[in-house]
Amino acid sequence: MDQNSHRSRLPMRARLATTVGGAAATVSRLAGRDGSVIGGIIGLRLEPGLLALLAADRQVVLVTGTNGKTTTTRLITAALTPLGQEIASNIYGANMEAGLTSALSRAPGAPIAVLETDEKYIPAMVKATNPKVVVLLNLSRDQMDRAAEIWLLARRWREALAAVPGCRVVANADDPLVAWAASSARQVTWVAAGQRWREDSWCCPNCGSHLHRDGDDWACGECGGRRPPVSWMLSGDQVIDPSGRATPLDLKLPGRANRSNAVIALAVAQAFGVHITQALGELRAVTSVAGRYTQVNRRGCEIRLLLAKNPAGWLEALDVLAPAPAPVLLAVNAQGPDGRDTSWLWDVDYRRLRDRNVLVGGERKLDLAVRLEADEVPFRLVNDLDEAVDLARTVAPNLEVLANYTAFQQYRAVLGRTQ
Repeated sequence: MDQNSHRSRLPMRARLATTVGGAAATVSRLAGRDGSVIGGIIGLRLEPGLLALLAADRQVVLVTGTNGKTTTTRLITAALTPLGQEIASNIYGANMEAGLTSALSRAPGAPIAVLETDEKYIPAMVKATNPKVVVLLNLSRDQMDRAAEIWLLARRWREALAAVPGCRVVANADDPLVAWAASSARQVTWVAAGQRWREDSWCCPNCGSHLHRDGDDWACGECGGRRPPVSWMLSGDQVIDPSGRATPLDLKLPGRANRSNAVIALAVAQAFGVHITQALGELRAVTSVAGRYTQVNRRGCEIRLLLAKNPAGWLEALDVLAPAPAPVLLAVNAQGPDGRDTSWLWDVDYRRLRDRNVLVGGERKLDLAVRLEADEVPFRLVNDLDEAVDLARTVAPNLEVLANYTAFQQYRAVLGRTQ
């Protein structure tokens, strides 16, 4: 599918919508703004069915879950590189309808699209794009002031997937809510990707009874629901493929969560016919994802950026912090993309930071300060990144920065959005 032939198949109104939307995105980027959404917003106003028109005749992968969407989208895109075809993707996190539309508009000739999708929008996006693959990573509490209750989201996923019999679902079997949602699909590849955060999945999603858990295994004694048999598995730093062969992952991205994301990406690559050896070679080359894990030198201090947006994400991020004496800057905002409610801070265990030099910033630093005081974690408040850097340099040559979404983006902007 080349660019001109795909555009020529679009109705006149849709072609006009993509042209005007693309021009708006270009102007936005020239003005120093992101530009990843505005083109889709304008295009959809001119042609409300634009996403479905742009997705037609493409092999679409939708990636969703509470945590890991952006990283997994990037890893799947990398794993599919050996196909030698252009791949459309929204790897910078614009994951609602306008963001998906913009991503497809920017690559009209790409026969494959790998699209991160907000959990709430999966039913509508499945209907609009008729995906080849849907990836379900995990499901836990997040932005309760904006998103629906997670059991309701799981039910909506389940209904949406039952309506697309030709779609393959790649799902994390270790998350009971995900497994229940995916079990309505006709074709499922089950992956043992792990579930560190379990506070939202102690009850059976099918009948509500208490689940019996043994490691990553789980079962319901009332209705008989249980963890499905898996074909892909993460075991330490190795991936075990459907043949039973173990292969070292050797990723540059840190932490168990990213190893789990990589196993999911390998399962998707197999669905496209990419051999594990080829896919792994591409995954090992990924060092940063939309600024995550980026290392930047500022004022003689090596800074590493980590993103965490909810209790499950902070649990994983705290595990990959560089060891002491490296100071840690924690930053929390409560803008629209973050969720206005910061009560989730009380679900994070900060006691492991008691022996660290902890700095606290962000627009809601006082909320975080109260939480740290409750866990008896010493800290200092800072007003900006440079103040944190100057304090960090008195202790160590490096600084770990752990921030939620908008705080992370603000720090990225200060550091020049280095990728």
